[in-house]
Amino acid sequence: MLGAGPAGEGGIVARPDGGEKVARGTRFHRILAELPELEVIELTFGPDFEGVPPHSHADHVDSFYVLEGEAEFVVGGEVVEAGPGTYVAAPVGVVHGFRNRGPGDLRMLNIHGPNTGFAERLRQA
Repeated sequence: MLGAGPAGEGGIVARPDGGEKVARGTRFHRILAELPELEVIELTFGPDFEGVPPHSHADHVDSFYVLEGEAEFVVGGEVVEAGPGTYVAAPVGVVHGFRNRGPGDLRMLNIHGPNTGFAERLRQA
């Protein structure tokens, strides 16, 4: 990554093979950006992934952009099927969760604003 410091010190460029890879068994997540205002992580889950149960955040927006595979989201009590190209956002306080509903990998961009340390928690898990 280029310029991973505070805004104004440079931009961030994460090429297709770049970012910081965090191993998860035979797969990995990629941390693409960490700024105080924002963090972006490419998440990859296999078909055996049971999902993230419904929850909410009091301090940040949690959003997802599906790159590959099929997800099922619960957002504010509504169930949403989401394929590639679908964007889902859960503002502060909105209950949300997701699971891989397809036979293959689920790959998504997960964007938090502001940064609340999710990337660091991934590193320590």
